[in-house]
Formats: sequence, structure tokens, C-alpha cells
Amino acid sequence: MLNETQKVQAQIMLRLIFVTGSIAHGGAERQTIALANRFAERGYECHAVYIKNQGSGQIGRLQLGKAGTVRCLNATGYFDRGSLTDFATHISRIGPAAIVAANPYSLMYSVLAMRLSGRRAPVVITHHATQLLGLKEQLQMLLYRPFIWMADRSVFVCHRQRRYWFRRGVFSPSNDVIHNGVDTDEFHDDRDPEERRKLRRALDITDTDYVIGISAVLRPEKNHLQLVDSIALLRKKGIPARALLIGDGEMREAIESRARELNVEKHLMITGFQADVRPYIAACDVMTLCSITEAFSLAALEAMALGRPMVHSDVGGAAEMIFPGRNGLLFPVGNTGAFVDKLAILADRAVSRQMGREAREVVKELFSEKRMVDRYEQTLLELYGTGPKRGASLTY
Repeated sequence: MLNETQKVQAQIMLRLIFVTGSIAHGGAERQTIALANRFAERGYECHAVYIKNQGSGQIGRLQLGKAGTVRCLNATGYFDRGSLTDFATHISRIGPAAIVAANPYSLMYSVLAMRLSGRRAPVVITHHATQLLGLKEQLQMLLYRPFIWMADRSVFVCHRQRRYWFRRGVFSPSNDVIHNGVDTDEFHDDRDPEERRKLRRALDITDTDYVIGISAVLRPEKNHLQLVDSIALLRKKGIPARALLIGDGEMREAIESRARELNVEKHLMITGFQADVRPYIAACDVMTLCSITEAFSLAALEAMALGRPMVHSDVGGAAEMIFPGRNGLLFPVGNTGAFVDKLAILADRAVSRQMGREAREVVKELFSEKRMVDRYEQTLLELYGTGPKRGASLTY
């Protein structure tokens, strides 16, 4: 461990650039912003770069201090030489001690811009995907793989994800697993119970309704249609289930159409994008993710930190955060019958509240934001040459 003098010296010297493909809503962007903000709070000079201007949904969350900057490269198309040159100039001006790139696309730009700048500093990639969904993504990975091999370190967000990518030849000279974490002070259900009742009334939710929430962009891989189907099946069982979808996206029309087909449109509520999801999670009895692919969901951690048990498809690192029967339940991907059975168990409020209490304790113990940032700090200081060498193998 570093002593305080060494830490102060490192903070003075350590300038960091955090790179994302965009600053729109998404887990990779949220995690990167959290890292940049917390490193800035710890005295490091932090700069944020995003490649494409595809919406500025999260730009207001960046709090990098007086020395920090936020820069959009305004890339057009998949690869923009002008934006790459701009990035290289930016690197030369800042002189970073390290670059942290979220996902392979950001890494590609970071490696090429670093070389073009003539500077040399460690480049770290954080992986936020656990599965390639289509041919386009598979072909892109063939392009990205050499850049990942050139990165100084790969950080995977769960062990299952690392095993998946290692089997496909996706790794760096050194590799690590650092679970995502959330701020347990920010995500803490300390609201007046009357606030929850008011929001439920505003959403036309009664005290006896069993509200199942999902906080996710309405995209195909999040599989919201399965939740709609499950609401219909639960209600046939006599369980007064309702779904609260926190978010918006391309699948909204299809989701609403399925609800009408199953005659449960009155039991489905879509909030649209919300800057603060906490009141809506607090209005729910349980939270779920029925995704066909996830890495290590921040939305799940936030829900658990707010004292809500999770019913999660067994994908990505779900089994590394959810201990069935303690803080939530797992079900096989795409198995609607098993999904309904798990949701039915948590319709018992005594059971759901007990699991909810345990859910928060698990997050506090294992998945706090502080724990995550400490690990990243250790990694970056090690790469910079001021931290203890831990070693990293390619075994899986």
C-alpha cells in the first residue's frame, strides 16, 4: 500500500483521460463518469473525452473540478480522421499519465491517438459487454482484438465476463476483474414513506398492487416483452402484478402493443427517461432485469442499494451479485415460466422486504462505489509505477 506522501505525489503527477463512445444514457457511460468524478474528488486531474455527439444525456453528471475538461470529438461515421487528429492534439496538450477507455471502440481511438501524439502512457480498457449480439459486432471485434492486445490492461467487470472473452482471445498483457460499484449514500431509501405513497397514488398504484420495476433503456436485448408476458401470467394466477418501466427507447411501441394484445395495458406504466430513478425504484416492491445479455448491471446494484430484491436473468455477472434466496432470485434466460415463478415468490411482502434488506447489505459489503474506485486507483498507480505490483495472469 502507498503511504500518504506517495499518494500526494502521485496525485500531483497523475493526469487521467476517461474516454467513452458517447455521453448518452448507458451503463458504460455512467460507470466512467462515476470513476472520473471520484478520482477528481481524490485530487487527480481528470479529463473526459467522448467520440460522438449522440446526445448529452449524462453530461451534467460530470464534476471534474477547475482543472478538468470535457471534450467531444464530434466524430462523423465510424472512423473520423479529423477527430482522431483532434484527440491526438488534446493528448499532447494534457500529457496524461494514463487513459481509461470504456469498451473497444473508445480504446481504438485512444491507442491510435496516443501513437499519433508521440506520447506514451498506459492505456486501460474497461469491458462492459459479455456477448456479441450480431454479425456486425462479431466482425468489429476482429478489428478491435489487436487494439485490446496492445492495451496495457484489460479490466473486466465480472469473472464470468473475463472467462467468456478469454476463450475468444480477447485479453491484454495484464488483466483484472473489478466489479462495478454504486454510491450507497446516494442510493439509500431514506425517504419519508409518505413520499412513496404519494408517487404510487400519482401513478394510480394502490396499496395492494404488486409493483415490479425495471430500470433500463427500452432496447431489444433488455427483453421487456418478457416482463409484459409475465404480468399477464401473474394476473391469471390472481396476483395483482403491475409493471413500472423506468426509461424509454426504440422498443416502446412494441412493448405497448404487446400489453394491449394481452389486455394488460392498464397494468403497464412507462416513465420515460428519468434523471433521477430513485423515487421510481422506491415506488416498486421488487426490481427485475430479464435481459438476454448483461455484464454487471449498475441498475441492479442501484435497486439493491435502495433495498429492493432483484429477480435477474442468469446472464453476465448476475450470479456474482445475487445470492438466490438471500438478496434476490435468478432464472434461466428466456424462461418465462421460471421468471413468473420467481416473481410470484416475492409477491409475499414479508419475503420481499427481508430480501430487500439483505440486498442493501450485500451492496454495502461487496459493491460500494468506494471499493470500486479504490481498486481502479490501485490499478492505475501500479501502471504508473508508484503502486505495488500485483501481477496478472491469463488463466481462466
